Amino acid sequence: MTTDARALQDHHDVDEVDDEEQIPLIKVTRRTLVLGVLFIVLCIVFLAVVLPQLAGLGDTWQKVKDGDPLWLIVALVFTLLSFAGYVVLFQGVYVRDGFRLTARESYEITMAGLAATRVFAAGGAGGIALTAWALRRAGMPKRAVADQTLAFLVLTYGVYMAAVVLGGFGLYFGVLPGSDDWAITLLPAIIGLVAFGIALLASLTPTDLQRRLDGYARRHGRVGRLAQKAANLPAAISAGIRISVALVRSGDLALVGSIAYWGFNIAVLWASFKAFGEAPPWAVVVMGYFVGMLANLLPLPGGVGGVDGGMIGAFVAFGGESKDSIVVAVLTYRLFAFYLPTIPGAIAYFQLRRTVARWTEERRAARAARNARPGVGTIQSEAT
Repeated sequence: MTTDARALQDHHDVDEVDDEEQIPLIKVTRRTLVLGVLFIVLCIVFLAVVLPQLAGLGDTWQKVKDGDPLWLIVALVFTLLSFAGYVVLFQGVYVRDGFRLTARESYEITMAGLAATRVFAAGGAGGIALTAWALRRAGMPKRAVADQTLAFLVLTYGVYMAAVVLGGFGLYFGVLPGSDDWAITLLPAIIGLVAFGIALLASLTPTDLQRRLDGYARRHGRVGRLAQKAANLPAAISAGIRISVALVRSGDLALVGSIAYWGFNIAVLWASFKAFGEAPPWAVVVMGYFVGMLANLLPLPGGVGGVDGGMIGAFVAFGGESKDSIVVAVLTYRLFAFYLPTIPGAIAYFQLRRTVARWTEERRAARAARNARPGVGTIQSEAT
């Protein structure tokens, strides 16, 4: 972490925090409310009526009543363990070097961020914005927020890509049982390797690139200043990658949290398959999960429809025996891992707002007490 972050001793007493910075919100009007309700209704109609008919699965929803309650309970337990891993990952990356958050505060930020991710698509941009806002209000400097957030993303999606690479090559070369179709095994694995290569190259960028461009900016006027400003992104990416590598080398719990988050999330899907029949081989479950999750990049609210369809298509391509079982297993997984956590996430969002208000009041009280101490201003004036 940066020197500024290491200097933090109490996140409730930081002068640079902007207490007026507003939380990222969705402006709710009568029109947006009506459209939101209509969208939810259309999603339900699509999942319940249109999707089964398109796939020729008219009796799909009849299978729901035949689900094994024990495996559904197992799926729920795996869901809880997955989000516990996510909180551990958050604590491991952000809560260090003098910056402190309680376990409850970390829970509120992570669950509220996940709820925002469910609302917005594009790889979870809504969750990132909310998390960054909360960390800034907790007292973390802006550059530290950027560096640690990128480290958080690298650790999260580094595990994602590692699983795709290992699973893809393992299936394609017959080391793991399952389909060896190159389009859903070899191709994703190569893409994962390319992503790792790009990340390694990006880590070579100096983390103080902006400072190094001071002279260039002075000599080249506006163009130089724009170049110096643009250098902030690659420098932050490099810092984030270096921080994540350091965490992995040190055996930090952040890596354990990331593995637990993805592992238990995939286990929810596996248990959902078991609830309605036989599950595919583990390697196929992992690859089908990650290939289907790529649809989360589509600009759909929470990836609704895109991820569901992506996973279903991936498992059908892997040669699933029963399309009915694939559809109901995937939709059951989405119920546990996507829809149900939105409820505690929404509650955590309102809890986080109260927590931020408490932080603000504590900072104001600490500043008032410090300014009221006799001699504070006199000593400073004598020193000047």
